[in-house]
Formats: sequence, C-alpha cells, structure tokens
Amino acid sequence: MTEAAQSGISDNGAGAIAYITFIPAIAFLAMPPYNKSSYVRFHAWQSIFLTVVCVAVFVVLAILARIPFFVFIILPIMLLAVLSMSIVWILVVMKALNGQRFKLPIVGALAENQAGK
Repeated sequence: MTEAAQSGISDNGAGAIAYITFIPAIAFLAMPPYNKSSYVRFHAWQSIFLTVVCVAVFVVLAILARIPFFVFIILPIMLLAVLSMSIVWILVVMKALNGQRFKLPIVGALAENQAGK
C-alpha cells in the first residue's frame, strides 16, 4: 500500500489519543487497524487501568473527606493527587506521541500483559 493511499491516525497518535479518556482507549481496542498494533493496545490498556486507579484513589479520598477530623488532612492530599495525576497524564501522552512504550509501575505491567507485548 502506498503512503498516499494510507489513511488514519499513526500508532503514536492513537497511543496518545487513548489517554484522553477511557472511551477512545476502548474504541482503539475494538477498531480493526488499531487493535492489531501491540503499541496502541498497550497504551489503550494502560489508559484504562490508569483511569481505574485514579477513580479508586478519588473515591477513597472522598469517603475519608466526609469524616470530620480527616477533612483538613485529606484536602491537601487530594490537591497533591490531582497535581501528581496531571503530571503523570502529561508524561504518558508525551511518551506515546514520541513512540515510547513507557510503563507505569504496576499499571504498565498489567497493560503489557493485556496487550500481548
């Protein structure tokens, strides 16, 4: 197939787009040209697992924030969590755009197992 006839998003672009939300990640796992690329599958699965971890952390922090004594402790932790997760999100998007398979601790190993290396 010639380059002029080839269309679609590059693997690097698809890997980065997978981190926008879990919806594009699921779509890339189901769409034929992208679900065959282990690179795109890896980033899609890592995005899904990262979303699950972020939601779980915020649910736990929100529950703890309802306890009167913990409010003053949990709010700074929530702010730090938002900042940390934003930095991690920017990092994984940039690494995906640059064609690097950047593995996050724990989540990256799970994603690699699901993607089939």
